[in-house]
Amino acid sequence: MSPIAAALKALSAEVARLTAALGRRVDALGLGITDRAGQLKLRAPGIASANRACRLFRASDGWFAVNLARDEDRELTPAWMRSERISDPWRLIAEESAGRTVADLIADATLLGLPAAGVGEVVCESFAAPTLPLGAPGRPAGPLRVLDLSALWAGPMCGAILGEMGAEVTKLESSRRLDPTAQSTPEFFRRLNGRKSLRQLDFQTADGRAALREAILAADVVITSARPRAFVGLGLEPEAIFAAKPQLTWVAITGYGWSGRGAERVAFGDDAAAAGGLVRWTRTGEPRFLGDALADPVTGLAAAIGALSAIVAGGGVLVDIAMARCAAAAAALRARAA
Repeated sequence: MSPIAAALKALSAEVARLTAALGRRVDALGLGITDRAGQLKLRAPGIASANRACRLFRASDGWFAVNLARDEDRELTPAWMRSERISDPWRLIAEESAGRTVADLIADATLLGLPAAGVGEVVCESFAAPTLPLGAPGRPAGPLRVLDLSALWAGPMCGAILGEMGAEVTKLESSRRLDPTAQSTPEFFRRLNGRKSLRQLDFQTADGRAALREAILAADVVITSARPRAFVGLGLEPEAIFAAKPQLTWVAITGYGWSGRGAERVAFGDDAAAAGGLVRWTRTGEPRFLGDALADPVTGLAAAIGALSAIVAGGGVLVDIAMARCAAAAAALRARAA
């Protein structure tokens, strides 16, 4: 049985209840989007994640996870380890991190934009997401329009559920940075995005940014998976967007929350799972991964619930979905069920 089976069942039941009230009832578990079985070459998780992109290491005062799925992350490893040595990145981390604290390692990783997490550093009992009231409630005119600006798994999963409910969903991507899932797992990409209209813009041009802003203001719901700094760089700060579209629902999926010290941290499914304590422990007190990017599916379902709940209330809010908090809630539910 999946280590997050209880979380998926509970969250899917709430998705079904809310979607039935707003449109078509959605059975999220039946859509084939809550796991990537058969989509990737996965191996049994342990000290390394199932896709082998994330690994667990011991620091001087605890355990941490680091995800090196991107080429640029591997290239930044010497800077993170404060080393001039050219070495295998995993070996370099193992050799250089043992004498440093978890907090020190995470601080440097945050500065470099590396996805790293202390095992169990986030504690949370509930999947309910905080909401930031930035606008004012209002009713959408006509069919629900959703703009999905997210990538990879959790955000597109939220958009897929809203699309299955009957919303008009557009997936809008930067033409310079396309969703890598389309190439790495094309069938899974289709499951997540098959009901959506697909569109690309160059966000680096003035015309592209203007068109992006126009698309956001035309939507009732916007789903994002970038850090706050990305929207500042595009001139799309939430306060300005809500001033122009007060009834908007903005579903902001981040690693550690929209505001506060964790707002600039990067996270993916496996390291976020470790941050939330969604791991198993050996008899000798060492953590091991439990499954494949477990923070992603629970976050996707929690994001859908956050979006649906905000829609029912009339919008006007930013729904603050943090992957590490969702993983921690799933870990807490798993512990209660044990």
